[in-house]
Amino acid sequence: MSRELPSPTGRRTFLRGAAGALAVPAAAGLVGGLAAPARADDTGLPDYAPVPAASAGPAPNADGYYVGRISGHLHWVTDTYYQAMFLSTRHGVVLVDAPPTIGHNLLRAIDDVTRANGRPSKVTHLVYSHSHADHIGAAGLFGPGVERISHVATARLLARAADRNRPLPTVTFQDTYRLEVGGETLQLAYHGPNHSPDNIFVYAPEHATLMLVDVLYPGWVPFKNLAVSQDIPDWIKAQSIAMDYPWTTFVGGHLGRLGVRADGTRQIQYMNDLEAGTRAAIDSVDPSPYFAKYSAQGNSWAVFKTFLDAVADTAAAPVAAKYAGVLAAADVFTKDNAWALLESLRIDAGLLGPFGVRP
Repeated sequence: MSRELPSPTGRRTFLRGAAGALAVPAAAGLVGGLAAPARADDTGLPDYAPVPAASAGPAPNADGYYVGRISGHLHWVTDTYYQAMFLSTRHGVVLVDAPPTIGHNLLRAIDDVTRANGRPSKVTHLVYSHSHADHIGAAGLFGPGVERISHVATARLLARAADRNRPLPTVTFQDTYRLEVGGETLQLAYHGPNHSPDNIFVYAPEHATLMLVDVLYPGWVPFKNLAVSQDIPDWIKAQSIAMDYPWTTFVGGHLGRLGVRADGTRQIQYMNDLEAGTRAAIDSVDPSPYFAKYSAQGNSWAVFKTFLDAVADTAAAPVAAKYAGVLAAADVFTKDNAWALLESLRIDAGLLGPFGVRP
């Protein structure tokens, strides 16, 4: 049924322990219980604010994963770092994404569910949300007989990558695709580039569930540099497009819990606050000390770095403070996110600050 992916010795044990450290026991609803108090350590690593209880998800089992029902025969799997989603149908399993950190636990999770409901455990269809290896790098586990579905751009990117762990799709689409298997339906749609050139929206209408990877991060601030997205304006736009779908449950592809609509509203507000602060900081931070010191040395890159870092620091500080205890890791990535937004405002929106048209 599966083949082994190359993996370093002890990786499964490490991930199981690390996932357990991040997760807390599940409570009623979609979020976990109270977070464990932070412990002092002697590693010399930086300390960050505790994860808010509402940002945590259910605890993984002894194998390092949690599988739960969203509704009906729609389920999700997480190891607290990544997420996948699957439909158990009368004809087999439709899986969306195959993150390598979950890896063989995807097979175990599917077996857990299908053993209980008596439906086939074989994965017959695998949807790729986009081409990135961190989300589909375990796709090779499911063998050659699987129908693999993606956007046309995903196929091009995977052909270039030539990664045996990410087999090429067998079916591609340009704008929309309706996947119907064994009485279950997924609606796939491409709304333009966002996090990546090929990232798609996966909607399960009978379950009011939307899966959109690397765009909304329920309970958390976005990953570093606005999810290292390749098109920041369209990544921001994708958040509003996601909210236009009539979902009640959201699968974001990362971290340990599902999302509700309030999570999308909160991230949009975080981004609005970050943009307002960044725009203001471009005007308020005095560039003259950076030009005076580093231009005299002939070090142009030092001028850019120190000024842009100062703007990002100025923009991030009040936003990180506002969302402390509200969004997990507000103190971890808000400066990086401000820096990425600043660069987008400069090169995409034309807010060049001291690097504008010379008078």
